[in-house]
Amino acid sequence: MAKTNRRPNVLFILTDDQGYGDLSCHGNPILKTPNIDTLHSESVRFTDFHVGTTCAPTRAGLLTGHHSNSAGVWHTIGGRSLLRENEWTLANALNEAGYRTGHFGKWHLGDSSPFLPYERGFDTSIYHAGGGIGNTADAWGNDYFDDTYFVNGVPEQFEGYCTDVFFREAEKFIAVDSEQPFLCHIATNAPHGPLNIEPRYSEPYLAPTGDDSRARFFGMIANIDENLGRLRSRLEELGLTENTILVFMTDNGTASGVDIDEDHHPLPGPGGFGAGMRGRKSSPYEGGHRVPFFLYFPLGDLPAGKDVSELTSYVDFMPTIMALCGVDIPEGRNFHGENLESVIRGQSDPPWAGRTVVCDTQRIARPMKWQLSSTMREKWRLVNGTELYDLTVDPGQRSDVSTAYPGIVESMRQGYEAWWDLVSPQFDADIPIAVGTDDKTVRLTTHDVRNEQCNCAWNQGQVRTGYIVSGYWEVDVKQSGNYEIEFRRWPTEAGHAVAAGIEGDDVEWRPEYIQERDWKMYTGGVALSIRWAQLRLGGRTHYAEVDPESIGSLFSVNLDKGIDHLYASFHDKRMRTIAPYYIYVRKLA
Repeated sequence: MAKTNRRPNVLFILTDDQGYGDLSCHGNPILKTPNIDTLHSESVRFTDFHVGTTCAPTRAGLLTGHHSNSAGVWHTIGGRSLLRENEWTLANALNEAGYRTGHFGKWHLGDSSPFLPYERGFDTSIYHAGGGIGNTADAWGNDYFDDTYFVNGVPEQFEGYCTDVFFREAEKFIAVDSEQPFLCHIATNAPHGPLNIEPRYSEPYLAPTGDDSRARFFGMIANIDENLGRLRSRLEELGLTENTILVFMTDNGTASGVDIDEDHHPLPGPGGFGAGMRGRKSSPYEGGHRVPFFLYFPLGDLPAGKDVSELTSYVDFMPTIMALCGVDIPEGRNFHGENLESVIRGQSDPPWAGRTVVCDTQRIARPMKWQLSSTMREKWRLVNGTELYDLTVDPGQRSDVSTAYPGIVESMRQGYEAWWDLVSPQFDADIPIAVGTDDKTVRLTTHDVRNEQCNCAWNQGQVRTGYIVSGYWEVDVKQSGNYEIEFRRWPTEAGHAVAAGIEGDDVEWRPEYIQERDWKMYTGGVALSIRWAQLRLGGRTHYAEVDPESIGSLFSVNLDKGIDHLYASFHDKRMRTIAPYYIYVRKLA
């Protein structure tokens, strides 16, 4: 095999809500993933690799090498999915080492400055906003087909199905320059719900599953598999296969591939398969956080078709990729994870034998100790700090053996305590959205509104139905001066009056591809009888009557530089407190 002095390319594919069992190479008896299966046969496969149990936390850990809780990302909404400004990402590292860097698809680590992907090391980013297409911050009316995505922050309409678009744009990015190494990160929103897909992908799975939702879920994965095969063929045509590190993995346990009971045990049928694991997405049990991770790098002389059974974690990803790329860790930078290269190559026992790995689900305003946690060490799993399972004899985690092994429980609790001491010091620190850096308008949405319940209007269906939340936003006023702050019920591109409802359709959408339960995302809208508005910011409270025929309520305020809490509310004739779904902040010249 020819060698090269050029650093390898990195192609990192991350799918959304696809679990360990949602692959035919992992034994799924119904779903067919031939191209992923081929990659599996050629790759180093990590069979005990763990991530967060939900979307944003996993992404934070993968891209920083730091536990997500310490990076400020322990939830998917409520301002708890914003990656701290001081975090150094894989894109930063490789960009500084001379790589072209591109991101295509889901970001979910912040929709405003300083959190945007093109501010965090990516030269080029084509992305949807929020945690999924159709979330509150996303372009109004996106339905997975012919949608509007953001190109380094600028909205642009694209033709085609979302997954096809992201792979197609990634292919263009890869092909544009054959001389400079690249990092290309494709992060599909599929197969995350809503389960919007053309029938030609879902129909083959209707009969064997007997379930429309699961058939759609499998169809979305089949489409991903098709795109992977097409992209690999293109890499081969460009002569890039040999010197490209290709990683395929998923961000958490399955969302729709298996049904579970109240104790997180899998239920039989229809067509569900959890690879023998207990739990699914959001669960502290194995099915919530053990995911597929395939790494293929021909020119790196990595063993093909090798299983790595050591306990590994998402915080190992960044240091491992940097090592394989020959990129040194700068002085002053550090990781919570380990470089996995030696264990991949079988050169030595891993220096972290006996290590403790922790993941948890903290879908609350401030993390709590032991909350939906899994503490892992070799064969042992300590769940929620009390339940102990031995996976060598009980892979389905059905028999709690904590009373038989009190010493193991205590030792693992100590491991958790050390992890907690590492991640918790920053929990109370603000993670503010920047305003006033220039003359650009900054948009805040109720996807990121903060309150003690983490109760948010995070998708456009909730905006349409008038789902009521209240709270504040953390903001960092970058320059003292005069500002305009406008509250709106509907986003600018919708153009509706603040108190208006919507009869029928105000966007183009495809009901024939969308489940009826999700139609509320794309049509209609409840009127709210908004009468007045209140703004608290900069130590002052401002009030304004609201003309129901206007598009919003405008405040002109003078602000001092610094971090503050922006509290905003509409009030209707029933005296309800309603957070504006959209707030636009602009510094005046």
